[in-house]
Amino acid sequence: MNKVLYITRNGLLEPLGQSQVMPYLRGLSSYYKISLITFEKEKDVNNSDRFERLKKECQSLGICWNPQYYRYHPTLIGSAWSMIKFLTLCLKVVKKDSIKLIHARSYLPAAVAWIVYKVTKVPFIFDMRALWPEELITSSRINRNSFLHKIIILIERLCLRDASTVVTLTNASVKYLNKKYSKELKNKELVVIPTCVDLNKFPMLVYDKSQENKSMVHGCIGTVLSGWFDIKWLSIWFNKLAEIDQNSTFEIISQDDPTIIQSLVDPKNVLGRRLKISSCLPQDIPNAIKEHSISTMFYKGGETSELGRSPTRLAEVLSTGMPVVVNRGVGDVADVVTQNRVGIVLDGIDATSISDAIDNLNSLYLDKEIHKRCRDTAEKIFSLEFGINNYRKIYTEAIG
Repeated sequence: MNKVLYITRNGLLEPLGQSQVMPYLRGLSSYYKISLITFEKEKDVNNSDRFERLKKECQSLGICWNPQYYRYHPTLIGSAWSMIKFLTLCLKVVKKDSIKLIHARSYLPAAVAWIVYKVTKVPFIFDMRALWPEELITSSRINRNSFLHKIIILIERLCLRDASTVVTLTNASVKYLNKKYSKELKNKELVVIPTCVDLNKFPMLVYDKSQENKSMVHGCIGTVLSGWFDIKWLSIWFNKLAEIDQNSTFEIISQDDPTIIQSLVDPKNVLGRRLKISSCLPQDIPNAIKEHSISTMFYKGGETSELGRSPTRLAEVLSTGMPVVVNRGVGDVADVVTQNRVGIVLDGIDATSISDAIDNLNSLYLDKEIHKRCRDTAEKIFSLEFGINNYRKIYTEAIG
């Protein structure tokens, strides 16, 4: 087997590592000998049972896992020293394990992979995941054209230019990158692999065929207080629906503070008992949403950073056969919904846009084929098998 080094700054024990790293590695480990470097938070490592179970699973899959402690460094010097140690470890693994390819998940690992490539000529994949420089600006963590911003843009430019393959989450980001880096990306095809999910963990729900006689339950799952989610839109949409349909109810399933959610979604207590706010473990989501009629997800679209967003919850919800309500300007979300007819797109929160959306919602609710189309769309675009097969193709072409 050819040997591949997979590097990420995320922890394998974190929810993201469990949903967006380990599932791919399980599939790829049948075809490649994988060395893995992750950065684990102390609280996760201290959970010895989980740590040992994951360690044993990696061993059974032939994955050589090198977990490192994640430590936050508030100073530039501290961060630089952390990167040097990361680089040193990667160089050591590449030499010791005769690595043929490096898979770098996100920007900082890609910067390390780029240096290793320059030293060893081992090719690397720049798996962008998102438009990180723009995300940092949108979240006000850095300023445009600041020293740190220029450093990150340099990393982006060099990695896009020299990576054997560039993987991004959305077609929208491909258009943006090709325009911004036309010279660096000349004659280079970017590969789109959206956020995929294990569809077996989100099975098709059983839907009542006489659902037109049921009151609608408008759902929303996941974090709504992240800063990326547009909770103002959610509040306006839910309150307008409640005004028009007195029998409709609403449920938000989130790990966020329910008191804060309540104050932002229903500040005047108009929804009252019609709004339920609860939480559940990720693996319990399919059962928790089985009473929902439709799932709502609004992000702060319109920012450049949002062109690279591929919400995990979209894939999870569609997998269960449930339609969605979304907004524009968020990666490929609106295109997926409209082209596959798996929900409605709210164009704005003005009266006309909301009225049009509600008319479309009523038609959608009576569509007998909607649930099948949702599941079919998830299988076509967001299945884990789709992602693994695409990475296998990339690995094969990169190694040669």
